[in-house]
Amino acid sequence: MTPKEIASRLAENVEAVARHLLPNGRREGQEWRVGSIQGEEGQSLGIRLSGDKAGIWSDFAADIGGDLLDLWATVHGVGIAQAIRETKDYLGIHDPIFKGHVRKQYKAPVVPKCQAVKPGSPIFKYLTEERKLSAETIAAYRVAECGQEIIFPFFRDSSPVMVKRLKLQRGPNGKKDIRPTSSDQEPALFGWQAVPAGTRAVIITEGEIDAMSWYQYGYPALSVPFGGGGGAKQQWIENEFPHLERFDEIFLSLDMDQEGESAAAEIAERLGRHRCRIIHLPSKDANECLKLDISAHKMTEFYKSARTLDPSELKPAVHFQDDIIREFYPPPGVSTGFFTPWAKVGSRLMFRPGEVTVLAGVNGHGKSEGAGHITLDALRQGELACIASLEFKPAKWLYRITRQAAGIQEPSIPYIKAIFTWFRDRLWVFDVVGSAKACKILETFAYARQRYRIRLFVIDNLSKLDVSLDDYNAQRDFVDRLTDFAKEYDAHVILVCHTRKTQDDSHAANKFDVKGSGAITDLADTVLVWWRNRPKEEEIRKAGDQVPEKTIEKPDAVIRCEKQRNGEEEPVIALWFDRESHQFLESRNICPRRYVDFSTMKIRDRQLAGEVNRDQEQ
Repeated sequence: MTPKEIASRLAENVEAVARHLLPNGRREGQEWRVGSIQGEEGQSLGIRLSGDKAGIWSDFAADIGGDLLDLWATVHGVGIAQAIRETKDYLGIHDPIFKGHVRKQYKAPVVPKCQAVKPGSPIFKYLTEERKLSAETIAAYRVAECGQEIIFPFFRDSSPVMVKRLKLQRGPNGKKDIRPTSSDQEPALFGWQAVPAGTRAVIITEGEIDAMSWYQYGYPALSVPFGGGGGAKQQWIENEFPHLERFDEIFLSLDMDQEGESAAAEIAERLGRHRCRIIHLPSKDANECLKLDISAHKMTEFYKSARTLDPSELKPAVHFQDDIIREFYPPPGVSTGFFTPWAKVGSRLMFRPGEVTVLAGVNGHGKSEGAGHITLDALRQGELACIASLEFKPAKWLYRITRQAAGIQEPSIPYIKAIFTWFRDRLWVFDVVGSAKACKILETFAYARQRYRIRLFVIDNLSKLDVSLDDYNAQRDFVDRLTDFAKEYDAHVILVCHTRKTQDDSHAANKFDVKGSGAITDLADTVLVWWRNRPKEEEIRKAGDQVPEKTIEKPDAVIRCEKQRNGEEEPVIALWFDRESHQFLESRNICPRRYVDFSTMKIRDRQLAGEVNRDQEQ
């Protein structure tokens, strides 16, 4: 647990903790009042007992304060590490014990006969002139010298657990000769001797001199014992894990190279992503910055801008602020989706980017023609579409949508050419008949989205994919990938599906009747069930020439919106079918729409379509 988490646990019963630490105080309103951390009666020290700041305290006379963990440490006169141990006992929190794990036994380090670095010595000149470290920094880390060697002592609780030496003279290969003074020393962090007892944030570096450089800039810092990289080089983590518990935040300032990145990744993963941050420097490491005279103010900027290691999927809400403003106030010319072909529906049902719509119905109920009509109107609204018609040959599907576009049963050849001139930059076809591989469809759709800016994709239908209707896991996987595709590419996908066969299709199905896995409708954003009014057709057949008006007034088809995740309504839409155009109309008294009005085409388009006389145009 981090110190913040422990302080939060203490704050859950703040008054009991206040009474335990400072029993001579008393409650006054929403605060516990006492004279000082010594515990005498008085008013100077106050502890907040409720609200968001419960557990926060301040001693106005002494100008100190903090949370309940700080108060515990201050009252008992111990460091944060000891305060954590004591508060864990108080709260009944016990670290897990792993049976069967035998901690490796280390030997005490060999400590050479050495002395503090003397002003004027070669070691002192190296550290101060070449490395730019101050005498105060050298003393704080208790660095010593032994002839021509620098001695770095790794203290913990006032005793050295590891010692390294660095020879001033580089080896034959030009590399620094730095190593432990003996084998089987405990791998530990360098610099505990320079970290204040009460600090709750620390920097971990890749080298001892880098840690000293950060200290000189005003920040407590430790160094890993064996440099960058992963695996065995970071074996110190097991030994230092409980000692690092005292820090809420750990800043990783390792070398700006591949080994440094590898070490940072492993350290953050093991010490906790939630409390680790990565510092990016303009030079290789902190000591290079010090030698380049980069100011303390600039280093503070690097420190404060250290990035977290949150997963890329985790974002603060403010990240979406501009998107939300666009939802409320779309910029001119920016599409937020498209509407149905029927004005009476308005915005109650929309097809939005990043969503998947399941359009389901019984065989022969017109769902494919309905999907074509919706697609056609989307083209009119400025969308570009790609159709994967797996149940019919592309020509058959295009025959229907051409008839719908013309608004008449038999458009002339020039009119058909005009319609396809209009289709030219708007409509694409995935040319596969029969079972198609799901992965191939998604690959093709991704290509179409990226190259041609297509945003509407129609799959007609699910049963013709290489996904067995008995394999519910495969169905779930495909629809899951379909929703991922829609979100990643900001596209809308209409997936046509069958509903289960029943003895009687005189009643509309619902989303639970969609054939296959329940995940199909669970994962979809919108579910529409298309129903053909068979009872009306039967009434007309039986009535012969004397069809009652009340029968004629009944709709020919009904769309039931069974789900609309991002909409505020789930409308039921009554429609009338025009047999000449195969369009679905919002009332029986209106005419089909001519999506391509051939009589008003520009001369340029007339030439593409071919000359035609006025009678043919009409």
